Amino acid sequence: QVHLVESGGGSVQAGGSLRLSCAASGYTYSRYCMGWFRQAPGKEREGVARVRSDGRTSYADSVKGRFTISQDNAKNTLYLQMNSLKPEDTAMYYCAADPSGDCYSWWPGRYSYWGQGTQVTVSS
Repeated sequence: QVHLVESGGGSVQAGGSLRLSCAASGYTYSRYCMGWFRQAPGKEREGVARVRSDGRTSYADSVKGRFTISQDNAKNTLYLQMNSLKPEDTAMYYCAADPSGDCYSWWPGRYSYWGQGTQVTVSS
């Protein structure tokens, strides 16, 4: 079992920054693909960023150059540094883990473990 808990969300002005954290407990997920997803009201859940165990990262085009995913294995924590935030970034952000470790897909169904989400609101 893997338990994920997000934190760090909040309300910021456009152009501001936030760093989301995802604390993992239970079985280690050092070989997992870890991802951040977001979902705004009335919209489908979309992949934002993911990182494979070998460090390979992928980003959605909408956040590329602004967001950075990273992982601190010693602290069992995944991060999403979000800079130059835009109102369209407003969403509930979820941390997720794919035990297969393939990390080839944005499909949420590939991810078996999910956190409860943390709200990010960006005002203009």
